[in-house]
Amino acid sequence: MLATTTKGHMMKKTKNQIAAAAKVPAEPVSPMKAMAAVKECSTAKFDESVEVHFRLGIDTRQADQQLRGTVSLPNGSGKTVRVAVFAEGDAARAAEAAGADIVGTDVLIAQIESGKFDFDAAVATPDQMGKVGRFGKILGPRGLMPNPKLGTVTTDVAKAVKELKGGRVEYRADRYGIAHVLIGKVSFDADKLAENYGAVYDEVIRMKPAAAKGKYVKSIVVSSTMGPGIQVDPYITRNYTVAE
Repeated sequence: MLATTTKGHMMKKTKNQIAAAAKVPAEPVSPMKAMAAVKECSTAKFDESVEVHFRLGIDTRQADQQLRGTVSLPNGSGKTVRVAVFAEGDAARAAEAAGADIVGTDVLIAQIESGKFDFDAAVATPDQMGKVGRFGKILGPRGLMPNPKLGTVTTDVAKAVKELKGGRVEYRADRYGIAHVLIGKVSFDADKLAENYGAVYDEVIRMKPAAAKGKYVKSIVVSSTMGPGIQVDPYITRNYTVAE
């Protein structure tokens, strides 16, 4: 049996991958059953990430149909997040106390200018955005530009750092109207993944653009890094940890 890679080349599936594919439910299932299936279908030798993919009835080419924000996962993301904070004075000290990995506007600017910077998320106080803004072309494409709509431009940097460290993840619908969101690791218990899924689902529904017409949630698929996609029943809107 052959599989297609992201570059269009054909590659032979392993015995484990074939066995995993055979375990995929034929129809959409409850979030709890989907998470159990994701765990059962995981074949990699590392702790795979688990993502949920929402196919939405929105046209992101329209300014009034954008979907972007952040949501805090109740059980964390399982990912170690390196947080950088553009701040000075008391705010910088608060960020350090909250566990930020790199703090100080001048320090961070020097790293960015040298091309040697290593962080997964960035926070800035409003007064520092004049300095940070000129690096938009570098930070923006990497998803590292502080943004007030995402809560990463704030006077309460300590809170932002703790939330990012504790499992706050970003969601954003792409040009096809699909939002891909990290909800944990394969090593998580199925009920923990289902709870995280529920938090994301509720947020996506809550943030439905007013201009969206017709069916909003068209389909939902959950998968691990190397595993097959499992269809989730989009009509289950509560009791996410119940198997049926």
